[in-house]
Amino acid sequence: MHLVSRGSSTRVPASPTLGRRGFVQLLGAAGAVSLAGCAGPGSDDPGRQSTAASLDADASGDVIFSHWRAEDQSVFDELLARFAETYPDVELTQDIAPSADYQASALQRLRNGDSGDAFSTFRGAQFNAFAEAGVYSDLGDLDLVGSYPDELATIGQSDGKQLAVPYQVVFLDPVVNLDLLEKAGVSEIPTDWDGYLAMLDALRGTGAVPFGWPGGDTGNLGQLVNTMVMNNAPAEDMFTQVGAGELKLTDDWFVTTLRQYAELAPYMQEGVRGTLHDSLLQQFAQGEVAIIASGSYAIAPSRAAGAEFPMDLAPPVTVAAGEARYVGVHNATFLLGVNAASENQEAAVAWVDFLSQPENAAVYANSTAQHVGVEGVTYENADLKRLERWLTADTLLAPRFQLLDLDVQAAVDQSTVAVVGGTSPEQAAEEAQAIVDQQIG
Repeated sequence: MHLVSRGSSTRVPASPTLGRRGFVQLLGAAGAVSLAGCAGPGSDDPGRQSTAASLDADASGDVIFSHWRAEDQSVFDELLARFAETYPDVELTQDIAPSADYQASALQRLRNGDSGDAFSTFRGAQFNAFAEAGVYSDLGDLDLVGSYPDELATIGQSDGKQLAVPYQVVFLDPVVNLDLLEKAGVSEIPTDWDGYLAMLDALRGTGAVPFGWPGGDTGNLGQLVNTMVMNNAPAEDMFTQVGAGELKLTDDWFVTTLRQYAELAPYMQEGVRGTLHDSLLQQFAQGEVAIIASGSYAIAPSRAAGAEFPMDLAPPVTVAAGEARYVGVHNATFLLGVNAASENQEAAVAWVDFLSQPENAAVYANSTAQHVGVEGVTYENADLKRLERWLTADTLLAPRFQLLDLDVQAAVDQSTVAVVGGTSPEQAAEEAQAIVDQQIG
């Protein structure tokens, strides 16, 4: 994806110049598929304002910004200070909850408007739940939406309404220590399955764990399935079809994926099914693990833990040479919205608008090592610059987030854990499909 610069004084909807097939088509098509059929916000509650207030230069009042990224608190504090220079009459504070708690309880907390005048959501099940509950205000034709390419903005749409904008673009691909890769004698990441396993064999020779997977961390273990299915599945919306009963987890494509998890298992760390992401990050940062199988969001905390080596993405391509449709997986998340129940919508809109301005989005991106969905951002962070080429690669919009039923999502995740623990792929697939059948009834 090429982000196009534009002046900060006038921001109008841009004509996206997204350069490659995968990012252009899948951000629009797969995003739309995963969000289809959601009820519009606020339509059943006349007491809620379903369309967000316009941007008001004289906005004032108390605003709470609810999110789950505690690691971003300091950069948001910096941005809050900048925001106060433009909006001195707005008192804006952060309300931060751990990601697991946020997924479990944010909807209840935001319904009455006591928290989260502006707030973030995960793409997929959480966004859909908030949309159906009428928590979002429709951002409609606000200029801030024009800061995002159409293909990204689509991800924040439901039932024809623009409910949110995706602030982050992340890659849910394993991350590799390039120093260890060089030590292993591997000059580039393989783009076929046999080559990938050969790379892991070579990494084993360095003395490091070749492939670290947080198999005991429910918030992170499922990221790997995105890349494992991207070339195995018969359609880009494979998990949407699983949820609709049109594809099954007992079909060849998913059983094959589970067999490949079994092939990865010997390269994983001891006690893999009890490993949390934070402990794996420490091992990765210390050079004890060559690849951490979560996503690009692991880079910044690895740096904070002392990692000084260069890093890159190492997505497993599960097919033979020349057969891959996709080389990796991206996601657009941290969806920013305005609460329909907020009494300070003008100020909440002002904050989302402020974050959506390229110069402010650049502060966030370069401080957090997170690419952003905002156009016109210049990346100066060394890790972001190294990964910038992936923005134009043929990557698939992360399909796991098509699973809108959390029990079905958990069944998919746990089937991979079971196989790594020694359960046969066929049995694990059957057990997972039984849960799917029960949920879709």
